[in-house]
Amino acid sequence: MLEFYANRGCHGALLLGTTGEGPSFSQAERVRIFEAAAQIQKTYPDFHLFAGTGMPSLDATIQLNRAAFDLGFQGVVVLPPYYYRGATEEGLYQWFAAVIRQSIPADGVLLGYHIPQTSGVALPGSLLARLAADFPVQFGGIKDSSGDLDHTLRTSAALPMQAVMVGNEKLMTQGLMGGAAGTITAAANLISPFLREVYDAHLQGQTAEAAQASASAARSVLDRFSPFPAAVKGLLAELFGLPLWLVRPPLVNFPHAEIEQAAAELKTILNEG
Repeated sequence: MLEFYANRGCHGALLLGTTGEGPSFSQAERVRIFEAAAQIQKTYPDFHLFAGTGMPSLDATIQLNRAAFDLGFQGVVVLPPYYYRGATEEGLYQWFAAVIRQSIPADGVLLGYHIPQTSGVALPGSLLARLAADFPVQFGGIKDSSGDLDHTLRTSAALPMQAVMVGNEKLMTQGLMGGAAGTITAAANLISPFLREVYDAHLQGQTAEAAQASASAARSVLDRFSPFPAAVKGLLAELFGLPLWLVRPPLVNFPHAEIEQAAAELKTILNEG
């Protein structure tokens, strides 16, 4: 699967984020998946690996991060502790500071995972600024999956030395123009060539309007087939012949007819792009 991504223009992969159903796996299962994923760097040494971590348990989060870095991962994308949703900003700072001090090596990077509509816990700008000031190297920025362009632009401006990774394909061009560093998104599993074209054009000081339009159209299709894990897994099988991986409860798989419908719409976009 990772070879598939490496050959479609991806700079790397986030393992066990939201689309990868990270919270549905045990610690031991996650480590086994990280071990399997690490093999990709023998063939593609420049393919970056990020581990999706972050659990309500501080100790469990630290252990997962250490395991990922021991395996050669370049970074971790860490959910906030999402059970006590009324935790104070000071409490969140202490939690992230402990994670960084105890599990992020000098050459490693932690990205906070800002997806409040799912985790229930936002990462306030003042918290991010404090982490950036106290850990300017190891705190690498955030994956911003809020879907709010204004939030992405404000965060990018406030954290000029950190990376803000856009979490919605529709915002990629505007995000890059406003200082974002790139994208980590669900639809990238399916349409990464479009996103790579947008990124490469940005590096040349240009925009790839047709590729962005195709990416946005694909995201609009995917938005109608939520939750994403079931849709993406079904579409990877339907469009590209990858194995049909099943989702874990409480998620359920989409009926094949719905996957066929989404695939037909995406094929039109892929063929026209």
